[in-house]
Amino acid sequence: MTESDTGLRELLVDVGVELLAAEGLSALTLREIARRAGVSHGAPRRYFPTHLELLSAIARRGFADLAERVERMPGPGAGARARVAGLARTYLEFALDRPGMYELMFRHDLLESGHLGLREASLPLFGLLAGLVGQVRPEADARLVAGALWANLHGIAQLWRWHSLQLAVEKEDFESLLDAVLAAHLGAEDGR
Repeated sequence: MTESDTGLRELLVDVGVELLAAEGLSALTLREIARRAGVSHGAPRRYFPTHLELLSAIARRGFADLAERVERMPGPGAGARARVAGLARTYLEFALDRPGMYELMFRHDLLESGHLGLREASLPLFGLLAGLVGQVRPEADARLVAGALWANLHGIAQLWRWHSLQLAVEKEDFESLLDAVLAAHLGAEDGR
């Protein structure tokens, strides 16, 4: 692949990321991305033979962004429980800040398609969560508890975006809800 090919490939992904942020998942068509990139409607097929491959490349950017946010969290000196809380908060903030990207990243058809190793891009974050949960709850099956916690966070993100939780719990921020979720999965903060 030549440098100009790499540049156009990256441009198509950049345009897709911007389009997703501005107009949501339904706007991500090959034709619209090509139009906004200033290329023919067939040009994206040269780099992304299927729509799923282009969507996977865009989603991969989302996983990279989320990983960068996670890297800025407090390090091991903060303690495992505080790091789980930071990871959970970072995950929820990402989901609420970038709802279109968040939705795209966790589409089952993309994760299962195998395009661009998207599944492998998602696993390190879960591995980090499971490792931290294992430190907090060494007696538990850390992957199972981490899976339950992740599912709970995913549900919070979705229900918060729909404004259902705000009505149900009569709160305008998710901090107290996050505290309750962490206590449910990790036990009380003081160990009781």
